[in-house]
Amino acid sequence: MARSVFLGTSDFAAAVLDRLADSPHRPQLVVTRPDRPAGRGRSISAPPVAEAAHALGLELFQPEKVNEQQARARIAAAEPDAVVVCAFGALIREPLLSDHEILNVHPSLLPRWRGAAPIERAIMAGDEQTGVCIIRLTAGLDSGPVLLEGREPIAPDDTYGTLAPRLQELGADLLLRALDARPAAAEQPEQGITYADKITAADRTLDPSAPAAVNDRVVRALSPHIGARVELTDGSFLGVLRAAVRAPGEAGELRADGERLVLGGLELLEVQPAGGRPMDAAAYLRGRKLGR
Repeated sequence: MARSVFLGTSDFAAAVLDRLADSPHRPQLVVTRPDRPAGRGRSISAPPVAEAAHALGLELFQPEKVNEQQARARIAAAEPDAVVVCAFGALIREPLLSDHEILNVHPSLLPRWRGAAPIERAIMAGDEQTGVCIIRLTAGLDSGPVLLEGREPIAPDDTYGTLAPRLQELGADLLLRALDARPAAAEQPEQGITYADKITAADRTLDPSAPAAVNDRVVRALSPHIGARVELTDGSFLGVLRAAVRAPGEAGELRADGERLVLGGLELLEVQPAGGRPMDAAAYLRGRKLGR
């Protein structure tokens, strides 16, 4: 059994925490980001990991800055054999990096897709497989040596919402194996390094000049948690929740085709007007004319 401290923030991290808490390595302390305004109403919301920690009866700590002395002292007081980091959302710096053995659960096949959005970027790039690596955290961005790796195929119809749960399960399995066996780590190769930058507004916006298959991957990569969008002629945006490829290589402007809404060779199936509710494309077309 290893005494552990868990650092995480997102839904992905909360799923891994749930498995860790049900193991012999149940965390002595959970560290997450402070509650923040979220949603259209900007009401104060707790991070998913904070909600999970409360539900699991785990001690919770939400410092403004995890690298400051107070936070370091709180982590040290838990006397961890290992600190686990999963989708925490803030860089861990010295001297905290050297205070403890820190293991990171990263959902990609490193060194491909280091960075903030590895699942989304793998789908957007059309990768046929991805996976999870357990690495020893170092000062570089997801560049530490790899203890364990597991692979997972990406199906042609996978979305973030279908792929992420499989990677959560795989990541939790690998993490528990790493804590049980403490395997030797191997340095990452220098070849094949790519970076999964944070998703921006531009990344969300479908490109009429791109083939339908490319835009479809954007829709799937951002569904359901972020959401793709298409720009209308009045400069506003229409959210795109589901789509289907009808002609993979065909590009083109947004248009109505009877009761179908198409962007080149991509049919938009479910959309969401700004400030409105999700609806099928036919219902949207019955009430609007594409922003004109």
